[in-house]
Amino acid sequence: MYYFSVKLKDDFDTAIKRVTEALQKEKLGILNEINVDAVLKKKLDVDMPHYRILHACGPSFANRLISQEPDIGVLLPCNVLVREESDGTTTVVFMDTATVFGLTQNAEVTPIAEETNAVLKRVCEALK
Repeated sequence: MYYFSVKLKDDFDTAIKRVTEALQKEKLGILNEINVDAVLKKKLDVDMPHYRILHACGPSFANRLISQEPDIGVLLPCNVLVREESDGTTTVVFMDTATVFGLTQNAEVTPIAEETNAVLKRVCEALK
């Protein structure tokens, strides 16, 4: 599986705040946010529930990964999806870095990918 997730009773804005805070506690920052629902509304006039992709990054992880696999940047950063459900709850989906970074088939990347994954799983657990 390329992801793991948690469903929150929180509304979308509260979930975004909680996810951001939980990532920061694990020393992961948000490099960028893609507001997919706003882009689709603007470009295609499509209405959809809130759908935001957060590009999370831990600089030390990125540095270690790139030093072992220079082309791994195509798989970076770690994506966290926050999406609003029709019942007012929010689902938070985390990229499974062990699986995604495993695409490199580089044994030097594996322990870093597993460590990164453990951090993201702690964030997921903290949200429950």
